[in-house]
Amino acid sequence: MGTRAPATVEDLYAIPDHQKAEIVNGELVLMSPTGGRPGRAAGEIYVSLRQYERRTKSGYAIPDNVGFIVNLPNRKSFSPDAAFFVGEAPGMRFIEGAPVFAVEVRSEGDREPRAESARAAKRADYFAAGTLIVWDVDLLGEEVIKAFHAPNSAGPGYVFRRGDSATAEPALPGWVFPVDALFA
Repeated sequence: MGTRAPATVEDLYAIPDHQKAEIVNGELVLMSPTGGRPGRAAGEIYVSLRQYERRTKSGYAIPDNVGFIVNLPNRKSFSPDAAFFVGEAPGMRFIEGAPVFAVEVRSEGDREPRAESARAAKRADYFAAGTLIVWDVDLLGEEVIKAFHAPNSAGPGYVFRRGDSATAEPALPGWVFPVDALFA
C-alpha cells in the first residue's frame, strides 16, 4: 500500500468546475455549496467591505470562493466567505498570504458540537497565518456575529446581536456593519 503525496496549490487549481476547497493536513477538503440565506449574508458583508475599500483605499474586499495561500504546517489555504486583504493587488491566481479580516458564515449543518472544534481549529490557523479578526456568523443564533481577535481563537472578543452595529477593529478601523443587514 503506497502513501499519497500531500495536496498542493496546483491541485487546488485543478479541481473540476472550480469547486471551493482548502488544503488542510495535506488533504484537499472540498466544501459544499451554501444555502441562499448564508450566501446572501456573506454577500451583504462583501458589499459593505467593498464600500470600505473604495472609501479608505487601505486594502481589498474579497468575495466568497477566493483562495488565500498560506504556509502553515497543517494548512496551505483558506477560502473564507468574505474577507479583507491588505497587500499587493490581487491578480489572476490565488492570493498569497492571509486576509487581515475573514468571515465564516455557518450553513444549516454547522451547528453541531463536532463542527465547533473544526471552527476553533480553523480560527487558530487564521491567526497563525496573520489574520487579525475572524467573524463566526450564525444566522440561526441569538449571538449572530462572534468576533474573534488574534491570537485568542477560543472565545470571542465581541458578540453582536440583531440591532447592533458590528466592527472589526483593529483590522478595519472605522468600518461598521449593521447586523440587521444580514436579514434583509
